[in-house]
Amino acid sequence: MTPTLLIIPGLRDHVETHWQTLLAAETASARIVAPLEQHKLSCAARVAAIEQALAGMAGPVVLVAHSAGCMMVAHWARQAAPEDLRRVQAALLVAPADLETPMPEGYPGVQLLERHGWLPLPRAPLPFPSLVAASSNDPLAALARSRGFARDWGSELVELGPLGHVNPASGHGPWPQARQLLQQLLATAPLPA
Repeated sequence: MTPTLLIIPGLRDHVETHWQTLLAAETASARIVAPLEQHKLSCAARVAAIEQALAGMAGPVVLVAHSAGCMMVAHWARQAAPEDLRRVQAALLVAPADLETPMPEGYPGVQLLERHGWLPLPRAPLPFPSLVAASSNDPLAALARSRGFARDWGSELVELGPLGHVNPASGHGPWPQARQLLQQLLATAPLPA
């Protein structure tokens, strides 16, 4: 059975020209976690949105997260039901946002994120195969921090070079490397039982 790609955007939710949106549009088996209408900064609401998306799907799932979406996956994995965790074949985690350090202007501050349940960031190993793809000049996470997330989560690490935050602002609407990274990840991730 072909797994469903569950696209998990960051805090900006649906961005028409983002590589995740474009990947979903060209993949028949892809679904995007619905944007939040209320409580947009609530970590619990974001985790609940992942749960709701999964409840509407059957069969194996591959998570494709970007930015704060990577942290949503880590929070979700910490509290998900075992039967939901078993459905996850793998997770591609691109440009994880380091929510524990000060963000550039225009992003929520550490204290605000802590108040909304994001901190501390989960650092336990993820219970499914995962790959962290990190940029060397990401304004939302130093490469050393991304390396630390990958190590703590038990993820394979792919250092992308200087790709910024791998979003439209850094020139990444279409991003064919996402498909290549998914193929690399799935080549080593067995289908769930």
